[in-house]
Amino acid sequence: MLKSPRMQANDTSPLTVAARNPLKAVFAWLLELERPVPSRTDAEIAAEVERNYTWNFAVNLLDGVWFTFGASFISSTTILPLFLSKLTTNPLVFGILAVIAQAGWFLPQLFTANLMERLARKKPVVIKLGLFLERVPIWVMFSATLVASRRPDLALVLVLGGYAWHALGAGTVAVSWQDLLARCFPVSRRGRFLGMTSFLGAGTGALGAVLSTWLLNRYLFPINFIYAFAIAAVALSLSWFFLALTREPVQATVTPRRSGIEYIAGLPDLLRHDHNFRRYLITRMLMAMGGMGTGFVTVAAVSRWHLPDRIAGLFTLALLVGQTAGTLASGFIADRFGHKVCLELGTAAALVGFAFAWLAPGPAWYFAVFVLLGILSGVVWVSGILIVMEFSGPERRPTYVGIANTGVGLVGVVAPLLGAALAELSFDWLFAASAATYLIALVLFDRWVREPRQIAWNAEARR
Repeated sequence: MLKSPRMQANDTSPLTVAARNPLKAVFAWLLELERPVPSRTDAEIAAEVERNYTWNFAVNLLDGVWFTFGASFISSTTILPLFLSKLTTNPLVFGILAVIAQAGWFLPQLFTANLMERLARKKPVVIKLGLFLERVPIWVMFSATLVASRRPDLALVLVLGGYAWHALGAGTVAVSWQDLLARCFPVSRRGRFLGMTSFLGAGTGALGAVLSTWLLNRYLFPINFIYAFAIAAVALSLSWFFLALTREPVQATVTPRRSGIEYIAGLPDLLRHDHNFRRYLITRMLMAMGGMGTGFVTVAAVSRWHLPDRIAGLFTLALLVGQTAGTLASGFIADRFGHKVCLELGTAAALVGFAFAWLAPGPAWYFAVFVLLGILSGVVWVSGILIVMEFSGPERRPTYVGIANTGVGLVGVVAPLLGAALAELSFDWLFAASAATYLIALVLFDRWVREPRQIAWNAEARR
């Protein structure tokens, strides 16, 4: 039977929607918006979480191990700056790399939180969108090594463009990934899971650093980087495969649809009312500003003492040793005492690390610098992610995550550019400024920010 124009206009079947707006239909398919959401009680959801806990722990552990192993071959702190130094000596390029590393993952999160709050399923975002936004760009970076000797200008564009694509893509799916972890792991075991995963990942990453050191020393440019980047691409693809095996406890949402303008307009009111979260956000952004010198540590060490290429692999190993200690300690300390104390320890480590970089009388000191910066990195990866989840309930968790991480990302855009300007004067000025900033952040954490879990416990006791 033929349909009248009015009937056709009102037809909302999937085929008709796809015909009218193919892009919207593809987006709905990717996010599985058409799939029904089962209606379950909190007790039934909790039972599913417990039933799948061991499986989810195992597959997400393998995801983290392979991801960290692969990432060690394209470390933005050691390997990528060395690769770029073969293509250019312009300090602005290293500043751009540091901007991407600092801000790429953090910056997009607030702009995706509004949508993510309304999604019953987070896994499709992490897996389907994440494949194209986060994993494919690593292969673009690998292609840069293939043209590096013949077209250094093209290689520069490919490696920076691919890394920016990867970092921004990771940031786009990051809110959903963090919410997926919060769904799969109870609050009293999140730190243990992420700490153990990061610990084992850093261990395999240390093996990767040893292998990358051997590759950089054994082969000439660009063959050494071709091998390193190829290993990174394969390992990160394997990481995605294990992440895709996660069993998500799907949960219906009650968050109303809001336009982007309405959503953004409501954020200042949230910050006005939640004093402790606002104080945490300011302090965490100050920590991000302290990282202005991170992307310049390898360049400073190599230029000051004319070190060979293989030193980048050894620095990566030292960084991963610190990350191993920081992640494992954070995981177990935080489950018992909360994440604030872990962030204080990480901030103190960064303060001492940049003081060493500033005052180092010889290159050997830089191994201690990278260990201390690795401790900060490990602490931020565990406690910096998980503490935000404890400032709110599940219904507003994506927004809190988005505000915190995008706020850090905005500072992460400015900090490396400021670092590049200070590096033009001298590396001493840069590292001294980083150390001073971390000192202020440490005082604010200790005196100004309260442990959110303790506030929640007090509120529960008053009831």
